[in-house]
Amino acid sequence: MAPHANDQPSRLPVAQATVLALPPSSPAKDLRPRWTALDSLLCGAFAGAVAKTVIAPLDRTKIIFQVSSKRFSAKEACRVVYCTYLEGGLLSLWRGNSATMVRVMPYAAIQFCSHEQYKRLLGGYYGYQGKKNLPPFPRFLAGSLAGTSAVMLTYPLDVVRARMAVTAREIYSNILHAFVRISQEEGVKTLYRGFTPTILGVIPYAGITFFTYETLKKLHTEKTNRSQPYPHERLAFGACAGVIGQTASYPLDVVRRRMQTAGVTGSSYTSIVGTMRAIVTQEGVIRGLYKGLSMNWIKGPVCVGISLTTFDITQNLLFKFHQTNYFTH
Repeated sequence: MAPHANDQPSRLPVAQATVLALPPSSPAKDLRPRWTALDSLLCGAFAGAVAKTVIAPLDRTKIIFQVSSKRFSAKEACRVVYCTYLEGGLLSLWRGNSATMVRVMPYAAIQFCSHEQYKRLLGGYYGYQGKKNLPPFPRFLAGSLAGTSAVMLTYPLDVVRARMAVTAREIYSNILHAFVRISQEEGVKTLYRGFTPTILGVIPYAGITFFTYETLKKLHTEKTNRSQPYPHERLAFGACAGVIGQTASYPLDVVRRRMQTAGVTGSSYTSIVGTMRAIVTQEGVIRGLYKGLSMNWIKGPVCVGISLTTFDITQNLLFKFHQTNYFTH
């Protein structure tokens, strides 16, 4: 019986050692917060770059109409695209896209990353567990704050991009040249011309866009019991969000473009009210303040849909990679 009695104590330490040797669960819980900000920045930059490159020719054409008194029509838009192609070749349709990339990558990175952070902060403030369970108003507020943050940090790049889109290469040969020439000839303040209407426009635009997209995903989960929509469903949700958001804020988008490009178009737009009054007086409400909106209904949903979908998919893939990498070491 003595040897048998000695066996019991010897097994107990082994069992205890086995339990104590298991890896603690806390690092796995901490993994997501540690990577979220970096993931959002990288995925946001990538999503913005892909979306804007796809619709760059349409975007440039829209800006040309926004800053001129030409009457917009599908036929005129096609003519502008065709003439641009004949004069400068295929790549001329993407003129200003380098400035767009320099602007949109930090813009989208800041917007998406700050949106995730604002959702988390507002969720904690309103006592909601999980960033996806926000009620309607905080959901709208998170989008508005994200858009405002991104605009404030990247606005001069937007002015440069608009100038390059409506001028010949001889005027601004590259982004740096545009910055230097505008600053020297018109003053540094010119780089912030149109800032106020941009902020006033981005509050409803970003708020409605993110609100609509998040709401559609939430309703989809409730109806289908699937936590993640398919890619084509994400595109549809993003397209709907883009149409609603851009339509709501479009007149202010026209106003900011006129103010941004006043130095090269010979106009003297200095205030929001004055610019809006001049547009309405000379061109009318629909043909002036909503000029190019029908084109925006084509390019806007495509751009927003691609951007939001790319962000969601790349963020999920990157997080899965981090999980796999963590658990295999």
